[in-house]
Amino acid sequence: MKETKDNIIASKSMSFAIRMVKLYKYLQEEKKEYCMSKQVFRSGTSIGANVKEAIRGQSKADFRAKMSISLKEASETEYWLELLKETGYISESAATSLLNDCVELIRLLTSILKSSALHNA
Repeated sequence: MKETKDNIIASKSMSFAIRMVKLYKYLQEEKKEYCMSKQVFRSGTSIGANVKEAIRGQSKADFRAKMSISLKEASETEYWLELLKETGYISESAATSLLNDCVELIRLLTSILKSSALHNA
């Protein structure tokens, strides 16, 4: 896989991580929410970190393992975003935007994992 700017999953996961940093700051500073904000920050930024590790993976198995972790982190992030919406910490419109991006990452990661499994079958 190519570097971040030429790689759609790396680029989108980096953009999403930036949004998670901004969400974390908003939740901490404006909403005084300290528990869920840390959880969504951790899982939301971990997606891209694991994608980056996968790109530099030592083997195809390593690549798949790191991409699988990214997918799990994206699923966890989806949960925290839904919880933040349902508890009123983020608006419906903000939640929709963030969740749309998160679901897009889940779809991309799922596709990458399915494709990598087919190439190794």
